[in-house]
Amino acid sequence: MQHGTQVSLARRLFDHIDARTTDMAPDVAYNSVDAFTCPDRLEREWRTLFLDHPQYLGLSCQIRDPGDYFTNDDLGVPILVTRDREGTARAFLNVCRHRGARLVEGCGRGKRAFVCPYHAWSYDTAGRLVSVPQRGSFGEIDTASRGLRELPCEERHGMIWVRARPDGAIDLDRCLDGLDDEFASYDFASYHHYETRVRSWKMNWKVAVDTFLEPYHFPALHRDTVAPIFLPNLCLVDVFGRNLREVLARRSIVDMRDQPESRWDLIRETAIVYVLVPNVVVISQIDHLEIFRLYPAGGRVDETLVYFEFYIPEPATTEKAVEHWRRNLDLTIRTIEQEDFPTGEGIQAGMTSGAQREIVYGRNEPALQHFERTITELVEMSAAA
Repeated sequence: MQHGTQVSLARRLFDHIDARTTDMAPDVAYNSVDAFTCPDRLEREWRTLFLDHPQYLGLSCQIRDPGDYFTNDDLGVPILVTRDREGTARAFLNVCRHRGARLVEGCGRGKRAFVCPYHAWSYDTAGRLVSVPQRGSFGEIDTASRGLRELPCEERHGMIWVRARPDGAIDLDRCLDGLDDEFASYDFASYHHYETRVRSWKMNWKVAVDTFLEPYHFPALHRDTVAPIFLPNLCLVDVFGRNLREVLARRSIVDMRDQPESRWDLIRETAIVYVLVPNVVVISQIDHLEIFRLYPAGGRVDETLVYFEFYIPEPATTEKAVEHWRRNLDLTIRTIEQEDFPTGEGIQAGMTSGAQREIVYGRNEPALQHFERTITELVEMSAAA
């Protein structure tokens, strides 16, 4: 984040601390429980926000060198993301053009070619079909037209975006919606992937995203974990088109006030949360980066697949470094898996039971209001189109 932006945000935080206030929405807002329990609504969200919308799938460091690759199946189609010999990130359907077998699983490094495990048809990192075993007996085919089916793929600021449908293009200006300069300042491309954890939860995907959108719950839910670290019920919220930025202040920020503004380091004194619509939460934390991807799973309104990606500034090459990052990772996972998401599952069960028809968002929850309102507007726009 640019230093000028850090100083501006820090001043706003100090003003709130002095006044014992927080950024607020104009009014209380309400949302129908149907937004989290209606299968038809979920189907429209899936089509509009996931299949027809570019998706962030990983940071550049996951395919740092030519031939590196990872796979993804969370959008209903098998996707292979790789870096070709010229260094360009590419995405393909992870399907052999012979009989449709999956080419690869998981992730890997330094592939010169992707060889189908079924009949050994071989494709280079640009997706071209380069080898058909026993070509003479197989018969004549147009190899130029039998390359892997390519998907739209764009790389910017160390982030890789893919569209699940082969048709159409990716408009990253629209995806980032005013966050270009800010994301460029983080130098995401320099980070190193430490670990990814994946787990399913019994709640709507939006309930899972909502977890990250207000510090109002810190004193009650996170009394022994997050609450001792962060100031309660205090946040800054700025909207960037569909997306948003939320700044949560650490209690130690008050000590920064005594330093010259030229030395202010907001990154060290806050957690900075970005929500990229529809389902990506990027959190800048002092010396590392956390990225969550949250997907509706199994076509169910009450099931969410959560990817938690943990990135660090330098490779962990010593036992001391490994232990340091393990403790950081475990604290985040423990807070989410023992406090946040079990509460979310309880919320979902209550909504599914029909106990009430609407839920309420306070004025002190402006990020939550913006996210839920944006999702509703996008779904309604698609229905009217």
